[in-house]
Amino acid sequence: MPLHPSDWRDWWGGMARHVGMLCLLVLSVVQVAYAGDMRLPQAAREQVGVTVTYDPAYRRLDYPGGDVDPSTGVCTDVVIRAFRVLGDDLQVRVHDDMRRHFDAYPKLWGLHRTDRNIDHRRVPNLQTFFTRHGKRLPITMDAEDYQPGDIVTWRLSNGLPHIGLVSDRRSREGVPLILHNIGAGTQEQDMLFAFEVTGHYRYAPPAP
Repeated sequence: MPLHPSDWRDWWGGMARHVGMLCLLVLSVVQVAYAGDMRLPQAAREQVGVTVTYDPAYRRLDYPGGDVDPSTGVCTDVVIRAFRVLGDDLQVRVHDDMRRHFDAYPKLWGLHRTDRNIDHRRVPNLQTFFTRHGKRLPITMDAEDYQPGDIVTWRLSNGLPHIGLVSDRRSREGVPLILHNIGAGTQEQDMLFAFEVTGHYRYAPPAP
């Protein structure tokens, strides 16, 4: 049955109100997601002054929630500890994924099975995990492409892999700072482009 012009006006007015409400809802969801990302650098920053040394020694860890003494650690521990503050245990996530898909992970250490003491503390394994369960982003030299909470990996001048979290703070030049442990404990430094960037990832923990 054809609608009277006044009925059309009422219909479009109702649709506009519904669309407006939907847009507000979408914006609120985006804002919540962004606020969630901001918690990662904040969690990592809490490690500054607590983790004051670097110790790459192999350690037997509890499972789940295993960790070395908080005063020490390696670069991966900065990331692992920050995600644990958000309630996500990468020790468990990586172990479970490697157990199910061992062939998808690098074979750099001559292992034939998982090792939940160390697997999650190896940069190449985290790169694989974030690629499989997060979003691998383009590597660029544009500072604006690196958002708070993003994960970045590098190849250091000695050839070793390194990992850190993008901060919500920036240098005077507008380059995001990095929260990482490169040898002197957890630090927040201007070093995003100091070494060759090998990976750029964005990972949101699954809902519980």
